[in-house]
Amino acid sequence: MPKQVDHRRRRETIARALWRVVEQRGVAQLTMRVVAQEAGMSLGQLQHYFASRTAMLSFAMDFASEQTSARIGRGLGKLGDQPHPRDVLRVTLAEMLPLHADARATSRMSAAYVLEALHDDAVHEQARHGLAQGRTLVEQLVRQAIADGHIDTDRDPATETNLLLALTGFAPLIELDVIEPQDALTAIDAHLGRLFRSDDRRRAHLRDSDDQEAPH
Repeated sequence: MPKQVDHRRRRETIARALWRVVEQRGVAQLTMRVVAQEAGMSLGQLQHYFASRTAMLSFAMDFASEQTSARIGRGLGKLGDQPHPRDVLRVTLAEMLPLHADARATSRMSAAYVLEALHDDAVHEQARHGLAQGRTLVEQLVRQAIADGHIDTDRDPATETNLLLALTGFAPLIELDVIEPQDALTAIDAHLGRLFRSDDRRRAHLRDSDDQEAPH
């Protein structure tokens, strides 16, 4: 009986090979032939799954996004059933930075994809759509946090979302050893602390109220 081929797994193998090429050799070396060699298959085998470099790159980026979402999901799972929105944002932002091997591979893949998107209309539209979806999810979280009283109501959700996503700009500073990974996390914590200051004030007020009502 012929062996069944898991085509999805083959595509993921190719995607991971592409990530390694980007991470170890740079975007300039990103050809179908080089990726095929890295994946341990012939160029013809690779072309069976991807007819063009753009198709291969697009799948690799989608897979990178899936892996980032999975890491965020695992991180959120550790926060319990009803995690605080500040903790949710911290996990989300941290997993978008190159702070460990998997995140570094997907971060570099994203950088390569943006460069490609600047010169390819189809890739540009796919990249724009993916980033817009991610931004929408963050803004929904910010809006809910404002509605729940965790963030001051005079904060503009769109502006705060843009500022939060701007923190992912630490990626090249980390990659080029301008700052240490911990410096980025410290900055994220400081920004979140300012953003959720009203929540801290509210909790402090509740503690003071409880103290005053407690019998002496």
